[in-house]
Amino acid sequence: MSDPRARARELARDAIARGDATGWFEQLYVESERDGLAISWVDLAPNPYLVEWLERKPTPPRGRALVVGCGYGDDAEFLAGRGLEVTAFDIAPSAVARCRSRFPGSRVRYLAADALRPPADWVAAFDLVFEAYTIQVLRGEVRAACARSIGSLVAPGGILLVVARSRTDDGPEGAMPWPLTRRELDAFGEPGLDLISLTELLEPGNPPVPRFVAEFAARG
Repeated sequence: MSDPRARARELARDAIARGDATGWFEQLYVESERDGLAISWVDLAPNPYLVEWLERKPTPPRGRALVVGCGYGDDAEFLAGRGLEVTAFDIAPSAVARCRSRFPGSRVRYLAADALRPPADWVAAFDLVFEAYTIQVLRGEVRAACARSIGSLVAPGGILLVVARSRTDDGPEGAMPWPLTRRELDAFGEPGLDLISLTELLEPGNPPVPRFVAEFAARG
């Protein structure tokens, strides 16, 4: 398939039809490893919006960081290189195994975990949480539930940085990945976070891709 999203969309559609919102991720990573298939969100480089955000911070974040849906580990390694104590997780064990093999001896703690059901000791535990493009591959009520779950992991006074495709409330949903509306973005703040910065931009492309880059701060 020439479109790297085509197989992901097929797997997602079948899993959602079975009532399983997230079971297709592991299958996609297994097939990618086995057959050499591209995964559309795997760039083997840190997210440019994360890099830009961190580089313009007058006071870089310190302490514990969490990378949600870490894929093959580039965002986690970037943050570790900036001095943070990083935990990174993915729901797909195959992705976590690739992280460990790509970065032997890394200081990052790579784990298989589910953002909808994170370990209890992660709640309010991280000074920086980074989430990019995970919510937009979910459908229905699970999207808001996942956003709230991720928001709950930020420590008092900590920061959550979210990067996502965006759309207006009346804009078309399109095909997976399904962009977030502003209302859906606000679900990240429901556990007690305030939206302190929101950039809405058009990423160059054909057609251009609208995105949110949102920074939330946990109260306390």
